Amino acid sequence: MRHFISAVQFITILPWGGGERFDPPRMIPYFPIVGIVLGVLVALFDYVAASLWGKTVASLLDVIFLTALTGAFHLDGLGDAADGLLGQRPKEKILTIMKDSRLGTMGLVAIVAGLSIKWAGIAGLDANRSLLLIIVPAYARAGMLFGMRYLEYGRPAGGTGLDFFKYELHPSAFWGLSVPVLLSFLLGWQAIWLFLCFAAITAGLIRYYKRRLGCITGDMLGAMTEILESGLFLLVSMGGSG
Repeated sequence: MRHFISAVQFITILPWGGGERFDPPRMIPYFPIVGIVLGVLVALFDYVAASLWGKTVASLLDVIFLTALTGAFHLDGLGDAADGLLGQRPKEKILTIMKDSRLGTMGLVAIVAGLSIKWAGIAGLDANRSLLLIIVPAYARAGMLFGMRYLEYGRPAGGTGLDFFKYELHPSAFWGLSVPVLLSFLLGWQAIWLFLCFAAITAGLIRYYKRRLGCITGDMLGAMTEILESGLFLLVSMGGSG
């Protein structure tokens, strides 16, 4: 339980517990479960907001609420990663740019585009809206596990994510992914589409990172989460009435 609480404290601003020991290797499997917690909170918030303003406004408020719950943690990574990766630069220059706390033009564009796509996707959810609001954030945070498993850390001398790469991530660490997968069965055939989209986006990002930089950083993991979340909401909303 303490490792789950540590994971909650690490990737959210939820005041859950206190003084838990920072133990990255044991926190990692709980990332998808933290996504479930975030999803439940967003789904409850959406239920209230939609009854007051309708789905379109509620969807915008959902995005803001989810961003607030995470303290824009992953969005910061998306902005930094976009500033570094979107351009023809050598590896060392990319890593230097991503380490810079200042937000550049490409980072700003990536954040605005990502939030807009997420809003559009949530607004398009019709059937299984609440369930998808719970499941998608879990899938998005499960993507980080694949990034840690299949890519080396790009800052061996030190960095925010270094502690998460000190030990090889074994297949047993992926048990948390089983929770959103099992919940997906409640979606019927839509579950297959959701999982295929998750697999395709995750594999595509890992391949891009490997080809572009040959490694991954904490910012790139955050970007991975945001891209998965926005992309999954958009793709799973196809055919929705809005």
